Amino acid sequence: MIDKESLADVTGMEPKQRDYYQKLRRRIRMWFERKAERSPTWAEYILFAPDLFHLLCKLMTDDDVPAKDKAKVAVAIAYFISPFELVPEGVVGPIGYIDDIALAAYVLDGIINNAGADVLRRHWAGEDDVLEVVQLILRRATSILGRLWSKLVKVVDRIT
Repeated sequence: MIDKESLADVTGMEPKQRDYYQKLRRRIRMWFERKAERSPTWAEYILFAPDLFHLLCKLMTDDDVPAKDKAKVAVAIAYFISPFELVPEGVVGPIGYIDDIALAAYVLDGIINNAGADVLRRHWAGEDDVLEVVQLILRRATSILGRLWSKLVKVVDRIT
């Protein structure tokens, strides 16, 4: 298995963010080692969770991200760490990050359209191309989440 934790640059994060990021990586890695063979499609997406969370945190401090987009980023970060969500990790385990990942991709797609792709590339800690990751997740969001996806998007759009 690829040790994605060693690829991440967490040096610019606040201690609480770094702790959550590292905890998230450990949980996903442990889950992946136990269950990925049975759920390869889910595992592929879940491994993006720590990198997406890291990217969202970095975008909050980037002056090139418009305020309205930062509000959506804040919602996505809060959703990542909230125990109250559509697919709760506390109940279903790391598979519960699939809605967090989809929401992050939705928010990031808006930033790509408003601020440009370079702002995302500047902060991306993942090994894959961030634009490809965002598009891959968005293409699969409806088929993976079903009706939950449209509800999630509506909630974010209403909040911001």
